Amino acid sequence: MPGENLSRDEARERAALLSVDAYEVALDLRSAGDTSQARKTPPLPEGRGRHPQGKDEAPGGDEDARTFRSVTTIRFRCAEPGATSFADLIAPSVTAVSLNGRDLDPRAVFDGSRIALEDLAADNELVVDAQCAYSRTGEGMHRFVDPEDDEVYLYTQYEPADARRVFANFEQPDLKAPFRFEVRAPEGWTVWSNGAGELVDSVWRFAETKPISTYITTVVAGPYHYVTDSYTRTLDDGSTLEVPLGAGCRKSLARHFDADDIFLVTKQGLDFFHDHVDYPYPFGKYDQFFVPEYNLGAMENPGCLTFREQSFIFRGRVTQTSYEHRSEVVLHEMAHMWFGNLVTMQWWDDLWLKESFADFMGYFSLVGGTRYTDGWITFANRRKVWAYRADQLPSTHPITADIHDLQDAKLNFDGITYAKGASVLKQLVAYAGQDAFLEGARRYFKRHAYGNTRLEDLLAVLEETSGRDMRAWSRLWLQTPGLVSLTPQVVLDATGRIGELAVVQEAPEAHPTLRPHRVVIGLYRRADVDGVEPNALVRYASAEIDVDGARTVVPELAGADAPELIIVNDDDLTYAKIRFDETSLATLRDGLGDILEPLPRALCWSALWNMTRDAQLPAREFIDLVLRFANREDHIGMLQMVHSWAHSALVHYVAPDWREEAGRLLAQGALAELRQAAPGSEQQLVWARFFASVAGEKTELDVLQGLLDGGVVIDGLDVDQELRWAFLHPLAVHGIADEGVLTAELARDDTASGKLHQVRCLAARPSADVKAAAWQSVVESRALSNAMVGTVISGFAPASQQELVAPYASQYFEVIERVWRERSIQIGMDVVRGLFPMLQGQEGLEMADTWLESHRDAPPALRRLVLEARDDLGRALRGQSCDARAD
Repeated sequence: MPGENLSRDEARERAALLSVDAYEVALDLRSAGDTSQARKTPPLPEGRGRHPQGKDEAPGGDEDARTFRSVTTIRFRCAEPGATSFADLIAPSVTAVSLNGRDLDPRAVFDGSRIALEDLAADNELVVDAQCAYSRTGEGMHRFVDPEDDEVYLYTQYEPADARRVFANFEQPDLKAPFRFEVRAPEGWTVWSNGAGELVDSVWRFAETKPISTYITTVVAGPYHYVTDSYTRTLDDGSTLEVPLGAGCRKSLARHFDADDIFLVTKQGLDFFHDHVDYPYPFGKYDQFFVPEYNLGAMENPGCLTFREQSFIFRGRVTQTSYEHRSEVVLHEMAHMWFGNLVTMQWWDDLWLKESFADFMGYFSLVGGTRYTDGWITFANRRKVWAYRADQLPSTHPITADIHDLQDAKLNFDGITYAKGASVLKQLVAYAGQDAFLEGARRYFKRHAYGNTRLEDLLAVLEETSGRDMRAWSRLWLQTPGLVSLTPQVVLDATGRIGELAVVQEAPEAHPTLRPHRVVIGLYRRADVDGVEPNALVRYASAEIDVDGARTVVPELAGADAPELIIVNDDDLTYAKIRFDETSLATLRDGLGDILEPLPRALCWSALWNMTRDAQLPAREFIDLVLRFANREDHIGMLQMVHSWAHSALVHYVAPDWREEAGRLLAQGALAELRQAAPGSEQQLVWARFFASVAGEKTELDVLQGLLDGGVVIDGLDVDQELRWAFLHPLAVHGIADEGVLTAELARDDTASGKLHQVRCLAARPSADVKAAAWQSVVESRALSNAMVGTVISGFAPASQQELVAPYASQYFEVIERVWRERSIQIGMDVVRGLFPMLQGQEGLEMADTWLESHRDAPPALRRLVLEARDDLGRALRGQSCDARAD
C-alpha cells in the first residue's frame, strides 16, 4: 500500500501543472467469462471446518488473478512545457506507453503504481496499454462467480482512488474530464457505463460523459437481470426532461428483486430534487445496479449507480425499516448527482461537501418526498448515534478534515463526515432558514457546475442568501472537533412553577469549544389523551431558542407548570448529547414507555444509551429499561435500535460477573415478547431475531432448535431461510449446530448469501481447530474474497468464547503491520478492526498500549485504527466498572 499512496501536496502540484481535456478508455473483458480455469481453495485440515468460497478463489489470490487488457488515451495540457509529472496506474504489467508519439520503455517509466512523464509539451497525448487485474477485494474491477448458476458478474468500485486499477489516469478529484468508454465483453453479456451505450461490431460503445472525476466512472458487465422504466419532467422553460431508468441484479436474485418500489422512490426523489435545487438532472440516464461482495452501501457513479445487494435485496421478510433504509440510500446517492458529481470537492479535505450534504438531503427528501414521513426519527436514533460515537474517539476530527493522503481519505468516510456533517447541516437549516439554505444550494450549483470547490465557495453563497456570518458559524461547527452536552437546570418558585430554566453547555477538556445551538426546549408531564392513552407523558409547553455559551437562561418558560420531564433538544434540531436533570431521569426510569410521541421517545432512548456508553448509567439499568419498556415501542425502527443497544450493553458494558444473568434475563424477556407479539407482525419478527441474538442457555437453544425442525411453533412466525440462518448462528456458537448440520443447511440454500451465512456459522463454532483455520484463512491466506474475509471475521470471536480466542491477542499485534503493508487497504481495515482483541479486557488494553508506544512510526492510518479500537475497549471497561458498582 505505501507505494500506492498519493499526498495532498503531490495532488496540488499536479493540479497546478495539468488540465485534462479527455479520456478514451478501451477495456477487453472477454477473459472474465472464462471459468474453465477456476479453482477452489483446497479443503482445510480435517476437523477445522471448510469455508466454501467462490469458484475463482485460487490460493495466492492477487498473484494468481486473471488480467484484462486496458488501453487508455489521455489528452491533457501542461502549464509549464518541459515539466515532469506522473500518471497513476496499478497493474501487474504495462505492455506499451506512448507520450506525444514517443514510445517509452514501460520498465523504465512504470514502477507498479505510477508512470513517469518527462518533458511534457503544452498539449499532450498519453497512450497506455496495460494488463490490469480483476479484483477479489471489491476495489477496482471486481469479478464474482455466482455459485448458484456459475454466471460471472463484473462491476467497478473506485472511491477514493481505485480507478487506477482499471485504467491509467490522473487519480484526484479536481482533474475532471469527459470520458468515453468502449468495452469488449463475452458473448451474451450486456455492459453498462456512465453514458448511454450500444453494441456495435461486438464492441460496447458509450456516449461521452460530462466532465467528471475518475473515482465516479464505472463499468458494470455480465448477464445481469435488468428492468427498465422512465421518468419525465416538464421543466420551467417548458422543455421536457426524459430520463431512462434501469435497475439490475444477478439473475439468481431476480425473484427477490422488487424493482417497482425502487423505481417509485427514484421518481419521487427526482421530483423532489427538481422542485428544490432548480437544476435539471445532468447525466442522461439513471441506472441502479445491486451487486455482490460490495464493500460500501452504495456509490453515486453518475448514470450508473451501484448498491450492496446483500443490504438491499431482501431474500426473506424484513421490516419497513429496511425498506425505509433502502429508500434513504437511493435518495442519498441521488443527492450526489448534484452534491459531489455536478460540483465536486477539490481534495478529500472537503469530502463533507458531498457526503454530509448527501446524508442530510437523503433524509430531507425521504421525509418530504416519499411515504417515509418519520425518517427524522431514524436519523435521530441511528445516524446521529453513529456520529456521537465517532466524535468521542481519539481520532475525532473537524467536519472539514485535514487529509494528508489517500489513506487518510479512506478512513474519513466515517460518522463525522457523514452523520455529524448531516446533523450540522440540519442545524444550519434551523439557523439560516430553509429557504436561504436551498437558495444558496441553487446558486452554488449554477456557479460551479462541472467544477471543483472548497469550503469558502459554499460559505460565500450561504452568506448571500442568509445574511448571516457563515464564517464564524463554520469555524465553530465545521472546523473544530468535539461533541458538547446540553443539560437542563430548573429552579421552582414558591408556587411550584418554574422560577428559572437554564441550559448548561459543557465540552470535554480535549475539545473545549462551545457552539451556538438552535434548539427546542420541551416540557412534559402526564395527562390523559382521549382515545389514545391514559396518563401519557405529553409536551405541554416549549420554546425555540438560541443556546450560546456555558449557560443560557430560557425566560420564555418562566412561570410554566413544573415539568416531570425536560428535553433540551426536543425537535432534534442541533447536534449535541442531551442530559437530564434528576427529576427527568427519575421520570424516565419509571415511565420511559409513557412518552406519547415517537421522536422525543427516540431522543430519550438515545440519550440514555449515551449515558450508558459514558459510564454515567449502569448497563444493568439500561437493560432493565429495555426489559420494562421495549415492549411499549410501536416504532419498529426504534425497537430494532433498542435491541441493538441492549445486545451491545450485554457484550461490552455489563460487569463480567453479571453478564450470564443479564443474558438470561434478556433472553427470557425476548422469548416472552415473541410469544405475545401479534402473529405475523413486524414486532414478532424483530423479537424473534433479538431472542436468537441473546439466547445462550440450553432451554433457549432448544427453542431455537425446535423452531428450525418444527418441534416448536409460534403462530404467525414464518421461519424463512434468512431467519433459519439467524437461529443457526447461536446454535453453532454453542456447539449444537456442527459442520454436518451447517453443510446440510447450505444444501437448502446453495446461494452466495447462503455461503456467507454458513461461513460465519462455521467460524463461530467453539473449537480451537476452527479458530486456527479461520485465523489462517484471513490473516495468512489471500484465497478469500473481501466478503468472505469480513464474514469469517464476524464469526471468529463470539462473546462467549473469550478464552478460546485469547491466544490470538498477542498474534494480532505481531501481524497487523505486515497485513497493512501487504494487503489492500480494504482487507487491511477489515482485519485490523475486526480481529482486535476486544474480549480480552484489561490485558487487551495493555497490549494495545504497548503496541502504540512501540510503533510510533507505523503508518498513521494503521495507528488510527488501533487507537480507535483501543478506545472502544477502554470505554467498555469503564462501563463495566460503573455497572459493577451498581451491584
